[in-house]
Amino acid sequence: QVQLVESGGDSVQAGGSLRLACATSGYIDNMCCLGWFRQTPGKEREPVAILNDCGGPTYYADSVKGRFTVSQDNANTLYLQMNSLEEEDTAMYFCTADHLYGGTCPTSDNYNYWGQGTRVTVSS
Repeated sequence: QVQLVESGGDSVQAGGSLRLACATSGYIDNMCCLGWFRQTPGKEREPVAILNDCGGPTYYADSVKGRFTVSQDNANTLYLQMNSLEEEDTAMYFCTADHLYGGTCPTSDNYNYWGQGTRVTVSS
């Protein structure tokens, strides 16, 4: 089992920054794919940033490239540094983890392990 607990969501003004954290526990060392998805009401959950902890490339959605950075520390906490926030970044953000599929980290939302989410609201 893998447990994921997000924190750091808040309300900020456009142009500001936030850092989300995802505390992981359980058999997380077996998971190569660690990432962040987000969802707004009425829309499907979409990938934001996915870290391939087994040496593969990191994925970023086009809309966040150059603004968001995903990272992990030695305590297996996953972070999402979000800079230059835009109103369009308003969403519930979810941490996720899973094994590789076909040698890569999927960008679809069929991951097996999810956190409960943390809300980010960006206002102008």
